Amino acid sequence: MTAGVIADSIVNLCGAIGLAVAMATFYRRDPKSPLTRRLLFALGVIAILFLDRGLAWWTGSVLLDRLSVIPAALIPLGALIVTEGILRRHAPRAVKMIALGGGILLGLGGTFGLQRFVMPYAITLALFQLLAFATCAFLLATRERAGLMASENRSIGRMAVGALVVIPFILTDFRTLFPDIPVRLGALGALLTVTVMLIAGGGAETRRHGLAMMALRLISSGLLGFAAAFMAADVDAAQIVRFVAVAISGVLTIGLMTDALRALFESQEPGVLNSVAASPAQTRDQLIAELARHPIFESARRFRESELALYDPPLLRDFLSTRRVLRRPDAPWGLSPTEPAAERMVSLMTANSATHVIVLAHDPLDLIVLAVPVTAADPATETALALVRRLLALTPEAK
Repeated sequence: MTAGVIADSIVNLCGAIGLAVAMATFYRRDPKSPLTRRLLFALGVIAILFLDRGLAWWTGSVLLDRLSVIPAALIPLGALIVTEGILRRHAPRAVKMIALGGGILLGLGGTFGLQRFVMPYAITLALFQLLAFATCAFLLATRERAGLMASENRSIGRMAVGALVVIPFILTDFRTLFPDIPVRLGALGALLTVTVMLIAGGGAETRRHGLAMMALRLISSGLLGFAAAFMAADVDAAQIVRFVAVAISGVLTIGLMTDALRALFESQEPGVLNSVAASPAQTRDQLIAELARHPIFESARRFRESELALYDPPLLRDFLSTRRVLRRPDAPWGLSPTEPAAERMVSLMTANSATHVIVLAHDPLDLIVLAVPVTAADPATETALALVRRLLALTPEAK
C-alpha cells in the first residue's frame, strides 16, 4: 500500500469510530426524540460509508469499494431527513423523490458497473451530493423563523455554517476529480462537525470550554503530526499533510470516546446536586445524613452553637454574618491574620483538618465543617457546595 492509501484508510476508520461514538452519545441524551432517530439514520449512513471505505482501501477489496457507493449515494437522503426534522415540516415531495430515487439509482448503479465510467460517475455523484446540501441549506435559510424557538433558530444557523465548512472536506473524497489531493479529508470534516454538534448542546459557558478544548486538541495534534512527519525518509508537503490529517483524526476520535465514557461514568455515579435532588429527606438532619453518603461529605461534621463554646460563638456570629461558605485557602478572608475571629476560624478548621465551612444558620450558629479531597477541589465542586448550602438552609429543622 502507498502512504496515501494508508492515510486514507486510517482517517476513514477514525471517522467511522468517531461517528459511532457520537451516535451513542446522541441516543443517550434523548433516545425517544424523533429528531434523534433522524440524526442517527444520517450519521449511521455516513459511518457505514467511512467504515466500508476504510476497510476496502486497507484490504484492497474491490467488492467493498463498490459497495461503498451505496451509503455515499444515500447521504443526500439522510441530510434531507435531518433537515425535515429540524424544521418540523416536510420538504417538497419532488425533492424527496429525487433524493430517494437518485440515491437508489446511483448506489445500485455504482455497485453493478457504472463505476466503469469513472469520471462521469464521479462527477454525477459529487453534483448529486452538493445539490442535496445546497437544497437543504436553502430550506433552512427560507424557514419560517417565527414558528421555531430562538434556540432552534440559533442551532440552524450553526448547522448552516458547519455545512459550508464541511463541503471542501467532502470534495477531497473524490480523488478522480482531484487526483493531487494527498489524503481524503471527508471523514475528518465529519469528525469536526459532530464534535461541534456535541459541544453546541450545552450552555454558553460549556460551549466556550468545549470549543477551547477542541482548539487545543486540533492545534496540539496538528503539531504532533507535523513533527512526526519528519520521521519518514521522504518528507514532502504531501507527506506532512497526511501525518497531520491522521494525527488530528485520531485525537478527535479519542476525544469523542473519552468524553462519552466520562459522561457515562458520571451518569452512573450521581454528583452532590443529583443526590440532593433525588433525596426523599424532609428535614435538615435527614438531608445531612443523605449527604454523608457522598464521598465529598463523608468527613463532614456538624457544629451547633453549644459545641462552639471554645471558639467564642458571639465573635464568630458577627464574623459569619455576611458569609455563606468559607475556604481554607482564602484565609484570613479579608481580615488581618491576627484578628480574633480569623484566628478562631482557622483554629476550628485546623482542629478538624477541614478545607471548607458551610454556614447553615447565623443565630444560633449552625455550621458544617468538611474536608474536600484535593482531587475533587474544582470550580464545579465549589458551586455545588454553595448550592447545597442554600438547599440545606431552606430545609426545615425537625419539629
